[in-house]
Amino acid sequence: MQRHAPLRPLWICTADALPWPCGQARLDLVAEYAGERVNLAVDLAELFVEATADLARLCPEPLDPIATYQRFLGWVKTVPKA
Repeated sequence: MQRHAPLRPLWICTADALPWPCGQARLDLVAEYAGERVNLAVDLAELFVEATADLARLCPEPLDPIATYQRFLGWVKTVPKA
């Protein structure tokens, strides 16, 4: 089984080529950070900064800041607290 990891600098999933974090990557991250939602958010915030820089360099159109935030961080608030 292939790991759902980001392929940088494109920030697509190495397993399914969907924008990372894909649905399975999110499930995997929640399991990996079980009960540590704040740490998950901090780590994803760091990746958000890296991805924003990479994608801004690669994409001819400006990034949608709201969509990019939702993709990397917006879903974390729905993760149940342990």
